[in-house]
Amino acid sequence: MSGFEDYDQHDATGLAELVRRGETSAAELVDAAIERIEARDPALNAVVHRSFERARAEAQAPDALPDGAFRGVPFLLKDLKAFDAGQPSTNGSRLFAERRATHDDELVRRFKRAGLIICGRTNTPELGILGVTEPELHGPTRNPWDLERTPGGSSGGSGAAVAAGMVPAAHASDGGGSIRIPASNCGLVGLKPTRHRVPLMAPTGSWGGLAGAHVVTRTVRDSAGLLDCLHGPKRGIGEHLPPPEQPFAAALERPPERLRVALCTRALLGRDTDPACVHAAEAAAKLCASLGHSVEEAMPEFDRAALTRAYLTMVVSGTAAAVRSYEAERGRKARAGELEAKTWLLKIIGESLSAGEYIEQLELIQTASVKIAEFFADYDVLITSTLAQPPLKVGEITNTALERNAARVFRTMPVKRVMLALLDDLAEDPLAATPNTQLFNMTGQPAISLPLHWDDAGLPIGVQFAGRLGEEELLLRLARQLEQAKPWAGRRPPTG
Repeated sequence: MSGFEDYDQHDATGLAELVRRGETSAAELVDAAIERIEARDPALNAVVHRSFERARAEAQAPDALPDGAFRGVPFLLKDLKAFDAGQPSTNGSRLFAERRATHDDELVRRFKRAGLIICGRTNTPELGILGVTEPELHGPTRNPWDLERTPGGSSGGSGAAVAAGMVPAAHASDGGGSIRIPASNCGLVGLKPTRHRVPLMAPTGSWGGLAGAHVVTRTVRDSAGLLDCLHGPKRGIGEHLPPPEQPFAAALERPPERLRVALCTRALLGRDTDPACVHAAEAAAKLCASLGHSVEEAMPEFDRAALTRAYLTMVVSGTAAAVRSYEAERGRKARAGELEAKTWLLKIIGESLSAGEYIEQLELIQTASVKIAEFFADYDVLITSTLAQPPLKVGEITNTALERNAARVFRTMPVKRVMLALLDDLAEDPLAATPNTQLFNMTGQPAISLPLHWDDAGLPIGVQFAGRLGEEELLLRLARQLEQAKPWAGRRPPTG
């Protein structure tokens, strides 16, 4: 390949340093990224829109690039909101297939101020709903560790692209695990920051405030450095969060003090956990103990069934709101064929809920958040496996015949009691593999998935570390300590 030949050997921080020292150029890096996207993406279907001409033009005019910490580094945006002026924003849906952004949103402006060069947009499930990336609009994305497996979702395209070495980091967002799920499945670092630490892409589609944004990376220092570029309140939002006392990247130089660590091997919002995932969490706990931290088994107490229903209420309500936003934007009603069957069903269920029912579930989440905060008064960090299963096979979670038929019937005959029963049923399959991430979207706490384990089949198994509100620095310092004790960045998938 032409471009910068050592591109694959460096993370984003390293590439930016090479550009600053004049050892390579933004143009060489963009050429290297484009070549890898063109060579590796056909097997993965991670990048659904390419903006190569614009990226090359920006790279060939380096004096016009902002002098940010990641100046000249190639980057990809997730195709879920993240408005980038003139570029598509399809949300993985036929409903939005023709949409072009008219402006940059705040998050994208911050990516650009960091000096990143956006080369395209990555695949996502329709409206970011599922924990797999298999939209009917763009087709499924595959995992570079095993092409029969999913990279997860909803930031699956970003996870696959970074794992395959197309770019060193990519945008991701997380309403119920959508940063941490692909990080686990793809052997990456995925930090979901504290609620409002990083401004969300757009005001709609936040699932009642559950969703947040950041990136997936191969190294902890990239995650910390990009958080330095992205954090800070958007006008009127997040102004209650105290800023960090020092840059997150600088904090990595100091290992954490002795931490009180809780280990939980039970599924938080599910029933079963695969032995490989249990082993990954237990091994991470032992590693923490070997580094001098105090570790004991403990689990926060909460009503799992009630919180699962509350979480799904936010999802279905958010889905209905996203469709209503489109209808207001376009001046017409969405048509059934413009949404996948599962999405249409969730929209109908969301529309059936009253404002009172929504507030009731939101208050249940707030009450549970207080109780879980009490648990974190006794522990600095909670360890779980990120997921309850290794990466699923592509197609393992699809629209079932029941859901397709239900969606068809409910278009003409909405029966609320039946729909609410279906809401409970919908929790079973989608959350069975991913029951450990949603809790921290509801509480707003930061949580990070680290690639500390691979199973006997060579598939990555992530471990999740959750901390108190506002304590991303502590999680990143611990993550850096674990990364130094058990390095992972050198492990690369067969496709990449």
